[in-house]
Amino acid sequence: MSLEEAWEAAVIAGKQTAQSQSYGPEARGGSCKAEVIISDEKIGFTKVQHPTFLMALTQKSLDTYGQNLPEGCLVLIDDTLTAPAALNGYRVVKLPILRTAVEKVGKAMTANIVAVGAINGLLKFVSNEDLKSAVFLHIPKGTEAINEKALNEGIALVEGA
Repeated sequence: MSLEEAWEAAVIAGKQTAQSQSYGPEARGGSCKAEVIISDEKIGFTKVQHPTFLMALTQKSLDTYGQNLPEGCLVLIDDTLTAPAALNGYRVVKLPILRTAVEKVGKAMTANIVAVGAINGLLKFVSNEDLKSAVFLHIPKGTEAINEKALNEGIALVEGA
């Protein structure tokens, strides 16, 4: 769900957005794909053709989607992954997203929110306040504190990198 919050934050910030996801049966243990387009200009075609950013938290996803990326694409991966040779020459940022969720936030299930904070920390597409507002729209009541902590930890990962 992490890209849903990014999309929502862009909407809150008044940007043009489009989102698509592939979360079929493969969502349980396999590769899933979500695409978000964020622009200051009107979006004419809602399918990502030339990605400028890729995030992968599993080796399978990285191996599948980390191929044939356009030059200049920024790649964010969990620090447990091994970047394939196809990514030589790309800017690859390795951050302990999954470990941060477990060790600093205290719940593995917050990894998506840690990732959202890291993504915005890298790309700076919206203010941290708009991002927090978007996250709070998509979380269960009573989980605000842990999700805010996860978001802040994700932002801190980038600031410390």
